[in-house]
Amino acid sequence: MMGKDLSALKIDPSSRAGKKTGRWVFVVGGAAAVAVIAVLFTLIGRGRTVTVEYAVARNASGGPSSVLNASGYVTARRMATISSKITGKIREVFIEEGMSVGDGQILATLDDAEALAYLRAAEAERDVAAGMLAELRAESELVAKNLERAKDLRKRDLNTEQDLDNAETSSRSIAARIEVAALSIEAAERNVAVARQNHDNCTIRAPFSGVVVSKDAQPGEMVSPVSAGGGYTRTGIATIVDMKSLEIEVDVNESYIARVSAGQRVEAVLDAYPDWRMPASVLTVIPTADRQKATVQVRIAFDQLDPRILPDMGVKVSFLENDRISPPASGGVMIPSGALKTDNGRQVVFVVNGSTAERRAVTAGREAGGEILITGGLRPGDKVAVGNTDNLRDGSRVRLSNP
Repeated sequence: MMGKDLSALKIDPSSRAGKKTGRWVFVVGGAAAVAVIAVLFTLIGRGRTVTVEYAVARNASGGPSSVLNASGYVTARRMATISSKITGKIREVFIEEGMSVGDGQILATLDDAEALAYLRAAEAERDVAAGMLAELRAESELVAKNLERAKDLRKRDLNTEQDLDNAETSSRSIAARIEVAALSIEAAERNVAVARQNHDNCTIRAPFSGVVVSKDAQPGEMVSPVSAGGGYTRTGIATIVDMKSLEIEVDVNESYIARVSAGQRVEAVLDAYPDWRMPASVLTVIPTADRQKATVQVRIAFDQLDPRILPDMGVKVSFLENDRISPPASGGVMIPSGALKTDNGRQVVFVVNGSTAERRAVTAGREAGGEILITGGLRPGDKVAVGNTDNLRDGSRVRLSNP
C-alpha cells in the first residue's frame, strides 16, 4: 500500500520535456520581437528626412598655427545717436531701420513756426536799421552843405563864430549817428544769423554716411538734446552706424596678452556663419587692463568687409603665429567641432553623400578656433553634417539647409 503511494509521486518525463520546450519558445520569441522593433526603428530613422547644415573638410596641411583663441563682438568705431540741438516737436521723420543715408541727408524736421517767426522779426529789425542809416546819410549831405556855407559866410564876416560852431557840431553829430546806425545794422545782421541758425536747427541731418539701425522717435513727439519731461521727451531721433568702420573687440586674459601684438594675423569666425573664416589683423592692444576681469582689450580689423557682418555679432578669433608657419605633423583635415560626436565610446561624424548620411568613425586631434583636426577617417572635400546630428542614423535621408 505504501509502495503504491510512493510511485504516484514520480514525475512523468514527457511532461517535464514539454515545459522546458515552452520556456525556450518564449525566450526565442522575445528576442525576435526585440530584433523586429530595432529593425523598425532603424527603417523609420532612415525613412525620415532630417534637415542639417554641412561643412566641407579642408586640408590642414600648411595651414596657420593658432597661438591663442578668444571670443568677442563686432563693433563700429563710428556710430551715433542723432538728436536735435533744440527742444521741439517732431513734425516729420524721413527714415526707417535699414535705410542707407548720406552725409548731410535730412533725417527729420521739427515744428519751425516759432523759430521762423523769430527769424522774420530779426530780419525786420535789420531792415529798420538799414532805413535809419539811409535817412542819416541823406541828412548828412544837408549838414555838410550847411557847414560849407557857414565857413564861407564866416570868411566874409557875414555870420557869427557861434553860427560856425553850430554847423560844425551838427556835422560831427550826424557822423556819429551814422556810425551808430551802421553798428546797429551789424548787430541786426548777427541777430538774423542767430535766428536763421535756430531755424536751421529744426532740420535734423545725418552727420556722416551710414545705415540706420534704430528709429527712436515718431512725428508728434517732443525731442530734446537732454532728458526732460519725466521720460516723455525723446533724446534721440535715430542711431546711425558707419558700416565701413566695423571691427572686432575681444577681451584677452592678461596672462596670455604677451602672445598678441599689433599687426598680428587673425582668423575670425562669426557665430552666425560658423563655416565662414575671415582673415583679419590686430589693430592695436589697448594699453590698460580691466582690474575686475583681469583682461586686456584688443581691437582687430577685417581685411575685407562684407554686408553679412553686422554690429554686435558674436565672433571667435584665433591669433596666428607671426613667424614661419609649419604644417601639423599629423596632416589631416579640419572640420567644425560641432560635427564630431561620441557614440558608444567612439568618435564619429556623419558624412553627407547626396541625400543620405553615412556614419563614419574618425580619429580626432587638437581643437582650435572652433575647429578640430581629424587625422583619420576623412578626406579633404568630404561634407560633414554640423547641426541636428542627434537625429541622424547611418543611412538617414538628409536635406541640406546651407544657402
